[in-house]
Amino acid sequence: MKRGCRIAIVVISVAVTVGCYCVAIGQQRGDVSSDMRLPGARAVIDAGRYPSIQAAIDALPDEGGMVSLPPGTFEISEPLKVGKSDVLIEGAGTATHIKNVNTEGKSALILQHPSSGDNRKAELWRIRLADFRITGNEKSGHGIDARRINEVFIDGVTVSNHGGDGIRLYFCYEDPRICNSLLTYNKKTGLNAIGCHDVVVSANQFEENNDALRFINGFNLCMTGNCLDDHLGNGVVIENTYGSVVSGNMIEECKGIAIVLDRDCYGIALSANVIAHDAGGGIALRDAHGCAISANAFTIMGSDAVNIGPKSGRITVTGNNFSNSYIGDDKTKRSANDLTAAGMVLDGTSGITVVGNLFSGVRPKALTVKGKPSTQILFTDNVLIDVDSDHKKLDASLVQGNLDDRQE
Repeated sequence: MKRGCRIAIVVISVAVTVGCYCVAIGQQRGDVSSDMRLPGARAVIDAGRYPSIQAAIDALPDEGGMVSLPPGTFEISEPLKVGKSDVLIEGAGTATHIKNVNTEGKSALILQHPSSGDNRKAELWRIRLADFRITGNEKSGHGIDARRINEVFIDGVTVSNHGGDGIRLYFCYEDPRICNSLLTYNKKTGLNAIGCHDVVVSANQFEENNDALRFINGFNLCMTGNCLDDHLGNGVVIENTYGSVVSGNMIEECKGIAIVLDRDCYGIALSANVIAHDAGGGIALRDAHGCAISANAFTIMGSDAVNIGPKSGRITVTGNNFSNSYIGDDKTKRSANDLTAAGMVLDGTSGITVVGNLFSGVRPKALTVKGKPSTQILFTDNVLIDVDSDHKKLDASLVQGNLDDRQE
C-alpha cells in the first residue's frame, strides 16, 4: 500500500475515534443534537464536571432544571445557594456527602430568592432536594435553610450534626413536604417550621436533636408516621397553630415533653401515637382549646402523661391507655428501680371530656386535680386498675359509670 493511502487511513481512523468520543461526551452532558432532543428539554447538569457544587448550581438556566450530584465527600466553607424556581438537586444517596466545615455559624444550604427580600414578592416555587447527606459541626449554622420557598420538597435527605437547626423552613407558605428523611444530632431543632401552612411531615426519623420538631405561627400541619427518639429537649412543640393532626408517631425517651401545645392553639387532633418513657411528660396543653387527644398509648411516662393547664379548655380525651410495664401474670417488664408511669393532671381547667380511657398501674394517681377547681368535667366510663384517683373531687362535673378496682 502506498504511503499516501496509509496516511489517509490513519487520518480517517483518528477522525472516527474522536467523533465517537465527542458524541459520547455530548450524550453524557445532555448535549444531544437537536434532531434527537425532546422539544423543550434541558440538559441535566452533572456537578461532577464543574469545579464546585455552587458552580453547577449557578449553571442552572432561569427556567430551572436538575443538578445531579455524584458520589463523594464535598467539603464546603460557605453556604451553597439556590436562587431559582423549579429546581431539583439530587444525589446518589448517602454516598453523596456535603460536609459543612464552616465554624462561623453559616448554614450549609440556603434556598432563597436572589433579592433576599422578606415578603410575598420575594418567593420561589418548587425546589426539591433528594437523596444526599448533608452534615455540619457544632459551630456551623443550619443544615438546610429554606426561606420563602413554596412547595419545597425534601425527600430522602440525611441532615446531621449541625450547630443550628437541621432543616429550617421560614415562611415556606404553600405546601412544604418533608418525607423519608433522617434528622439527627442537630444542636437545635431537627425541623423548625416558622409561618408555614399545609405542611406534610411524614415517614421521617428524628434522633437526638434538641427538639425534634417545632411548628410555630402556622396551620394545617399533617405529621404522620414519624419516629422520634432520645431528644435532649421536647419532641413536638406547636404554637399559635390550628387545624392540624399529629397521628401515628412513635415518640420515645425525650428528656422533655413529647408534645406541647401553646400560645392559642386550637382545632388540633393528637391521635394514635405511642408516647413512651418521656421524662418530662407526654402531652402538655399549656394554651389550647378545641383539641382532641384520642387512642394514644401512654406507657411508663416519667411525668404527667396528659397535663391540661388553666389556659386550656374544651378538650376531649377519649380511648387512651395510660399504663406501666405490666405484662400479665402479676409481672411488670421493668425492674423495681424503673417503675415510673404517670397519669393525667387537670390544673384549673374547664370543659373537659374524659371518657373511655384505661388507667392502670400509674402513679401518683390516674387523675390528679390541682390548682383552682376544675369544672364542667365529664369523667365517665373509664377503667381504673391499681391506681388512686382524684376524680371524685371534681366540682360542678359529671362523674359516673367508671370501673374502679379500689372502689369500696
